[in-house]
Amino acid sequence: MSIITISRGSYSRGVEIAEIVAEKLSYQCLDRDVLIEASKEFNIPEVKLVQVLEDPLSFFERFSKTKKIYIDFIQAALINRLRADNIVYHGLAGHIFVKEIPHVLKVRIIADLEYRVAFVMKRDTLSRDKALDFIKKIDSSRREWGQHLYGINLEDPIHYDIVINTESMSSDVAVKIICEMVTGKQFQTTPASQNKMENLALSLKKKIDNLPLSLKSTVSHSQR
Repeated sequence: MSIITISRGSYSRGVEIAEIVAEKLSYQCLDRDVLIEASKEFNIPEVKLVQVLEDPLSFFERFSKTKKIYIDFIQAALINRLRADNIVYHGLAGHIFVKEIPHVLKVRIIADLEYRVAFVMKRDTLSRDKALDFIKKIDSSRREWGQHLYGINLEDPIHYDIVINTESMSSDVAVKIICEMVTGKQFQTTPASQNKMENLALSLKKKIDNLPLSLKSTVSHSQR
């Protein structure tokens, strides 16, 4: 039993690989569903949580006092799901939220810039310049998110157990590598590693439960 987090560069076939890995291993594949759960559990508009992940600087400029609380809500909802094990999560922050949990294989999927540009040009019928500008904006936003919240570069390979370049290999090969790695002893759930997960879930719950009612109300009802 293990967990796999897949951090993916835009248009690098990361979603495809995550879904195939989950199918091969009979794991659950999880992505933005966690935002829906966080929205329901903590009575926060889903669109606000999406904005936290996709437009962080604009959001945090307006809600600087509560920025970390929104992340705590998302992390709490994700950790509650990951406690069940046998999950592939492909999303922006998964590997950060579980960085101290041993039974998590942290994967980064990347592709060469020109490969991604060609993909967007074909998909959206764009010129090369427009496709390049589109991708650069996405990449910049994701870098700023990691730097602004955690002071880290999400593209730095030190945060992952493996980095896979899909330009140089097929999805099938990438899937095979991930499936073989996750069977390693170091990524298997143990009582000690599961206890770490439970403690993390408990600490997040306590943090949220101890928020002042006035702050909870502000977070739940602002900009609905």
